[in-house]
Amino acid sequence: MKINFLFTLLFLYSFCCSAQNDYKVTYKQLKEYEGLYEYHNQKTLKIAASPKDTVLYAIINESKYYLTPLEKDVFLDMTKNRIQFFRNKKNKVVRYSVGGDTFNLLDKILKFPKKMWYPRLGNPRYVYQQPEQHNDGLATGNIDRTGLNQALLAEMMQKIIAGEYPNVHSILIIKDGQLVFEEYFYEHDRNKLHELRSATKSFVSALTGIAIEKGFIKSENELVLPYFPEYTPEHNSVAKKNITIKNLLTNQTGLDCDVSNPQSVGDETTMNNSDDWVKFTLDLPMIDSAGGKGMYCSGNPITLGRIIEKTTQKTLAGFAEEHLFNAIGIKKYIWNFKPDKSSVETFCQLYLSSRDMAKFGLLYLNEGRWNGKQVIPKDWIHKSLSKSSVVQGVNYGYLWWNKYLDAEGVRYYTYGAQGNGGQKIYIWPEQNMITVTTGGNYNTQSPSDELLKKYVLPAFNKKE
Repeated sequence: MKINFLFTLLFLYSFCCSAQNDYKVTYKQLKEYEGLYEYHNQKTLKIAASPKDTVLYAIINESKYYLTPLEKDVFLDMTKNRIQFFRNKKNKVVRYSVGGDTFNLLDKILKFPKKMWYPRLGNPRYVYQQPEQHNDGLATGNIDRTGLNQALLAEMMQKIIAGEYPNVHSILIIKDGQLVFEEYFYEHDRNKLHELRSATKSFVSALTGIAIEKGFIKSENELVLPYFPEYTPEHNSVAKKNITIKNLLTNQTGLDCDVSNPQSVGDETTMNNSDDWVKFTLDLPMIDSAGGKGMYCSGNPITLGRIIEKTTQKTLAGFAEEHLFNAIGIKKYIWNFKPDKSSVETFCQLYLSSRDMAKFGLLYLNEGRWNGKQVIPKDWIHKSLSKSSVVQGVNYGYLWWNKYLDAEGVRYYTYGAQGNGGQKIYIWPEQNMITVTTGGNYNTQSPSDELLKKYVLPAFNKKE
């Protein structure tokens, strides 16, 4: 659940510096570094060379981060850390070091499938196909008579296939209740679970509303600290004691936790490496009153998740399965909610298929109803999507973004669940539409909004 502003700045700086670096490495040379290596917290990572763009990538779980060559056996990662590889007497790479830590090569013989580097093998000509109907509770239909512009969508597809918009993993469109557009790229398909990153936050919001409706939590106006009698928070004050569940939902706790502020004490990387993420969050000093400035802080939904677990006496995933996932036909998911350093690379995030992401958006578009059943209270849907604060200059609800995109001079309003890399569930009430994108543009600018502005939304511009 990480969108690290400082990380992005460092990446941009690193990119500018690397652009001035004349050191070149061939694809054959890059392959010398490939393999499975040790990593932090007894984890592993893969290093692979791309035949498509002649770049070396570090792969953590399924996230790819490129390494910039600096000199022989030395690379810079995306945060400008120096990666030094070491060789044995036979001139074979056997380990690397970074930040004073050394990690050994575990397995040199790894096979990296060709399709992981190319959106579509063979660069085929795109032809529209209606999404297949499956027994997953999601109706499908043809794009005809939806108002969507097939020529624009075909142009978008050809550009993605050609690699002009890299690392787009899927694009889905639900229009008038039916899935009418469904496309996957690289190794992704309708069955593959994708990491949601910070889009997970909107699911935590939904579960908070359900927990309130079922009486586990009295209301969003409940104070937060009484839920954690086991802690004696540092920097305690009357201001901190006034933090409510609503403040967690709207990112208005007043805690010194702001992803857009490089000087913030509540830095995500520090939190992720701490033994207890909730304690870390509640220990932060106050820099504003509760209900004041909106500051994007991943510790807020983490704290909410633990409140839900404490009050329901279930795991967060277990409560979600019983009261949300089962209701809308989500059968496959991963949600290892352990807010401590064991989740440093997975961020306690939810993994879902793109279709199930789309169903969650459709549930909100339908005001919380699914097949005639009220899954999420209607008033909670309205509260969640209404402006409660302003975060990073964007209107913000209950862990939902309230934003707009401009397409050829026309402004379109949407509600968004979104995460690092291009994971976005957008609700378009005026168009009666849901769009879902997933991607791998981690800590870089995702092309997802540009694709919507250029190829999806212009179809609804009023023509003279």
